[in-house]
Amino acid sequence: MSTLDGPRLPPANGGPTRRIVILAHGYGSNGQDLIGLAPYLAQALPDAAFVSPNAPEPVPGYPGGHQWFPISRLDPALMAAGVRGAAASLDGFIDAELARHGLPPSACALVGFSQGTMMSLHVGLRRAEPLGAILGLSGMLADAGPAASRPPVALVHGSQDEVIPIGALFASLEGLAAAGVPALWRISHGTGHSVSEDGLALGAAFLRDALAGRFAGWGSPQRRGS
Repeated sequence: MSTLDGPRLPPANGGPTRRIVILAHGYGSNGQDLIGLAPYLAQALPDAAFVSPNAPEPVPGYPGGHQWFPISRLDPALMAAGVRGAAASLDGFIDAELARHGLPPSACALVGFSQGTMMSLHVGLRRAEPLGAILGLSGMLADAGPAASRPPVALVHGSQDEVIPIGALFASLEGLAAAGVPALWRISHGTGHSVSEDGLALGAAFLRDALAGRFAGWGSPQRRGS
């Protein structure tokens, strides 16, 4: 049983929950920060409930900040070990949310930012039954191992990202392609380590279409926009 929790928003249309979107925040942040994306995404997903759990570990020196795993530098071995060690917490939370709403995995989307993207990709691609979608913002594929399932994936990255360089996007796409995972991607020109307006618009459209089953049958990475 997962012990994670965080801020929640019910479906914008006031009706029953037909879909669930789980937002995984970045290092040193918290669920309250990323739930701020929900009202915008809800315009494309009015029947979706949103939840943004706080990561399981507090960050020393960051009041109110949480982390999925400790990270001090972009060391590939440390990041791979980190997502593996923290995977059970997010995986259990997904199970708990699906049970809470009585929904199948295909009705659930993961949206991650930075370290939350690392977690979303690692956990989402290793579940036996594919989730409906994974949207990764300003993050990377931390552990390019084999995929147990292949949900639609979209990655958005700022060209001026000073925390996770743009090269991480292309390395992630290569890792996804090697695993046969469908991927849509976009570079937000002039954007640093943040969520851009154009990236959020693409993400909302992607989630709407993916959760409606419109990306079934993808077999290779694809690019939309510039």
